[in-house]
Amino acid sequence: MILKIFPFLAWFQDYDTGKFKIDLLAGITVALVLIPQSMAYAQLAGLPAYYGLYAAFLPPMVAALFGSSRQLATGPVAVVSLMSAASLEPLATAGSPEFIAYSIVLALTVGIFQFSLGVLRLGLVVNFLSHPVVNGFTNAAAIIIASSQFSKFFGVYVDKAPHHYETMVRVAQAAIDYTHFPTLLFGASAVAIMVILRKINPRIPNVLIAVAITTILSYLINFNKDAYVPVSAIQSSGFTEKVEEFNNAVEEIETIGTRRAQIGAKIDQERESSHGMTAELIDLQSQVALLTLKMDEAKHKAHLLRSDIRNMKFEAVQKEDSYSFYPQNNAPEDVETESGTWRISVGNKALDPNNLKVTGGGAIVGKIPEGLPQFAVPELTSKTFFKLLPTAIIISLLGFMEAIAIAKAMAAQTGQKLDPNQELVGQGLANIFGSIGSSYAVSGSFSRSAVNLQAGAVSGISSVVTSIMVVITLLFFTPLLYHLPQAVLAAVIMMAVIGLINIKGFIHSWKAQWYDGAISVFSFLVTLYFAPHLDKGIMVGVALSMVVFLYKSMRPVVASLSLHQDKVLKSAEYYRLKGCRHISVVRFDGALFFANASYLDEQVLKFRNEQPDLRYVLLDARGINDMDASGEEALEMLVKRIRSAGMGFAICGLKGQVINVMQRTGLYDKIGEQHIFPDSKAAVAALIDRIHKGTDLPEAGCGDCPLQQYIPADHTKN
Repeated sequence: MILKIFPFLAWFQDYDTGKFKIDLLAGITVALVLIPQSMAYAQLAGLPAYYGLYAAFLPPMVAALFGSSRQLATGPVAVVSLMSAASLEPLATAGSPEFIAYSIVLALTVGIFQFSLGVLRLGLVVNFLSHPVVNGFTNAAAIIIASSQFSKFFGVYVDKAPHHYETMVRVAQAAIDYTHFPTLLFGASAVAIMVILRKINPRIPNVLIAVAITTILSYLINFNKDAYVPVSAIQSSGFTEKVEEFNNAVEEIETIGTRRAQIGAKIDQERESSHGMTAELIDLQSQVALLTLKMDEAKHKAHLLRSDIRNMKFEAVQKEDSYSFYPQNNAPEDVETESGTWRISVGNKALDPNNLKVTGGGAIVGKIPEGLPQFAVPELTSKTFFKLLPTAIIISLLGFMEAIAIAKAMAAQTGQKLDPNQELVGQGLANIFGSIGSSYAVSGSFSRSAVNLQAGAVSGISSVVTSIMVVITLLFFTPLLYHLPQAVLAAVIMMAVIGLINIKGFIHSWKAQWYDGAISVFSFLVTLYFAPHLDKGIMVGVALSMVVFLYKSMRPVVASLSLHQDKVLKSAEYYRLKGCRHISVVRFDGALFFANASYLDEQVLKFRNEQPDLRYVLLDARGINDMDASGEEALEMLVKRIRSAGMGFAICGLKGQVINVMQRTGLYDKIGEQHIFPDSKAAVAALIDRIHKGTDLPEAGCGDCPLQQYIPADHTKN
């Protein structure tokens, strides 16, 4: 019981200094990969880069302490990061304080759900996500994740569109209009460094080396060139008016948003007090709908103005400590301009006319707060919990599927015993405690777990060491990351998700069953089309899987059997075997329950119509592993109809649980013990005897009847 509550105590059995040295080295190695990766994934989640370090602080250690896998490396991962961003973007602007708060609360909600599943021993719920669905979703997510980094790779800025493919069109248009080549060069160089080092030796911390080299170069060449100037420094006709117009649009959005939130609160109060639809409630909902329409119009207007401002290109003229900016190729001939193109940095917030940010270089990570994150229990209300729960369920199941798949693969190599429910507890507590330390949702990482295993990690102490290394980084080394180019973080993400693309998975699913392949492809296409709303692909895939499952359950295999050349009974239709004219051996594969009870009767009727000389129906029940009341009633009616038609009915191969149902309902006695046989051989032998006694059929049998050869050699007629 103590080991169930504190599974990490098992680490110290036969633990010695030699094993600690191995774990220490493995933990440091994983940290060298985790630190730059976590910062990249945080931006994928719509958060400032340093929140990735917060997510890499507590979760790896907590997941290792309370999980069952000793090598699983927990922390920020690509798919969960993307899911987190996609689910929260409708609620708040990415990177805003509200968005950060929602991300932390979402991590807490995910943790509570995972922990609850683990404690209640419900880890099997993950089976609702079939392999074809996960394969289709993962391939689509990998493409979405990689392509979402193109804007940082090319150094362009665009507003996100309702669909991801529309955003990619905007990125392509912006890149054609203007690509910041130093940014592109940094990103491409980072990719080249990681690929080359990985080929030389996979154990080399290629991500860390790429980050270190590019950060040093960024510092040496002053990669980011930013200037803060008043609006009067922009020597472009109509620019001041455009800034004012943009600020008015942003202010209108904020005003409408505040008003809509106030009316939303009134709607909640009205619902609680009235418990039904009222005139006041209808009026409030109409106001919300009208405000939403106005907000969409204001957002579109702001988008057009923001795009216009972003597309402006300037030349810089520096006089002493001040800058003046002229439209590109339009500066006065008597002034000397600096080399390079300058652009206005504009986001979702209003521009400060007295302090405009104009950038002439590439984007960098910038200042990272030194020290540990703020520790506080996130404020989780029932309303927020249920709002985030649907997304949390999908993230929980997807994250756990990834984690348990990795853990099982490693356990197969190490021989370690794995408990999926204990792993759910560990992942749940990692997200719960992580949220207290300002972490967003995390899961087990395939790449870092592989690094941990290759480094020879013996126990979860390696993950504890990893967390300690992150703490040291937060306390002392964050200033070193100031000049890290954003394009390099984009390259890290793109390289990490390449491994998620698995085309062979589609082919494998199709070879197994065509409908599994179709579900995988359809999940892939739906996820791509509806991105960034990734939950649509999962839900459609699960729905299709359930439809196929229900259809197969409602239409199980009901086969007419005959003797195969292997001297066993097999499907006459599939193997094109000659059947007996007087005995129909029918096998039913699956549970006999309400959804398919009538199907058995339909198939037996079909076999009766195909065999006009039929005398006996033998039901081979080896495939019936369960039976409910509807199935029992359908079987009873089938027996009555066959016998009332002047034919005989027998059954063989009954399983214990089915016999119990038949005995409790009296169907066993109605069929008669003399018509119930232990196996098909005994049944066929008895039935061949019966149809020749008291009939005009030849005593020797039915000529070349194949079932005659199925009778045991030592069988004697009664």
